[in-house]
Amino acid sequence: MEDFTKVLELAYKYEQEISNFLRDLIAIPSESCKEENVILRIKKEMEDVGFDKVVIDPMGNILGYIGHGKHIIAMDAHIDTVGIGDSSLWKYDPYLGYEDEEIIIGRGGSDQSGGMAAMVYAGKIIKELGLVDDYTLIVVGSVQEEDCDGLCWQYILNEDRLQPEFVVITEPTDGKIYRGHRGRMEIKVTTKGISCHGSAPERGDNAIFKMAPILTELRALHENLNDHPFLGKGSLTVSEIFFTSPSRCAVADSCWVSIDRRLTAGETAEYALQQIQNLPAVKAAHAEVTLYAYERPSYTNLVYPTDAYFPTWLIEEDHPVCKTLEEAHKRLFKTDPVVDKWTFSTNGVSIMGRYGIPCIGFGPGHEDQAHAPNERTWKKELVNAAAMYAVIPIFYTHGYADKMPEATENLVRVD
Repeated sequence: MEDFTKVLELAYKYEQEISNFLRDLIAIPSESCKEENVILRIKKEMEDVGFDKVVIDPMGNILGYIGHGKHIIAMDAHIDTVGIGDSSLWKYDPYLGYEDEEIIIGRGGSDQSGGMAAMVYAGKIIKELGLVDDYTLIVVGSVQEEDCDGLCWQYILNEDRLQPEFVVITEPTDGKIYRGHRGRMEIKVTTKGISCHGSAPERGDNAIFKMAPILTELRALHENLNDHPFLGKGSLTVSEIFFTSPSRCAVADSCWVSIDRRLTAGETAEYALQQIQNLPAVKAAHAEVTLYAYERPSYTNLVYPTDAYFPTWLIEEDHPVCKTLEEAHKRLFKTDPVVDKWTFSTNGVSIMGRYGIPCIGFGPGHEDQAHAPNERTWKKELVNAAAMYAVIPIFYTHGYADKMPEATENLVRVD
């Protein structure tokens, strides 16, 4: 397509429709495993704007199809959100939200219902301008990402048998193009003790006291983790602490903490676990270091268990998928895009991290709005994202599909 002017004009024409749809999504509480109503609302919008086929799979993910060509292209938005946290921190109702000429406020505005709203209207633009080509575009609204990123795509790839040539991740990128991010894992460290009456603690063995020096060493470990010039430094934080005790008048007989471990280049699950197992305080306490598992049922009551390990991934900047988005951005917006990476994690941990299907990121909203009170997104970014999503498939089929490698190397994979 030589002239993208009509695409941008149509995207701006639909600005209010996109905004209305996003506000409808925000208004429906949709925390992980409770997404059914928001999925049904997306289904209605996809059908209303003219998608060729709309399917809700057994896990509860929604897949909207446009076109019937040979090149399979997917775009993904997770449609679950986190909770609202302390409601007193919100200036506006997190579900009723707020809207003016520039912004929309509400839970999920940036993370990441905005991506879904823009994708659906990209489908409408494709249909209206006749941009269908030798591709099949599959717009995915995925579930449970906030609980367990990538689990939905493990199911989609393994059970739905979807095999896209690449996937556009529509998590917020602040108008930039993202080509990777650190991985993560959820680790549990447990100490054991012996309970006794609190009036004579010397008779027992306090599991909480055993945990104390471990916490100090974990904080020191964080400061000395590996770094990478593009992805950044590995990180570690203790996110939760629990205990068991017969009563408040007793010595604790067990204590465990949860660790959010972010993995940079060269850091595998085995490596990160071994680092903690080797800590002197862990050895002295005979503490157990394990990886959490995820087995929570989806809203359809389907259980698809997985370990809480989410691999790091990165594709090269001159990859055909990256070049597709860079050139589309230049043609649409007459500016050179910034190519960067996410700080947080996305469904790319499975798509590229586990299965080697190249991912690329472009989405409305900003990372710093994710999980924050008064979460907001910007209408201009919604419109620009809809325009980008509308032209990516045809730009790929015309200019880059024949340049795709047989396999895409994960630049940070460690076997």
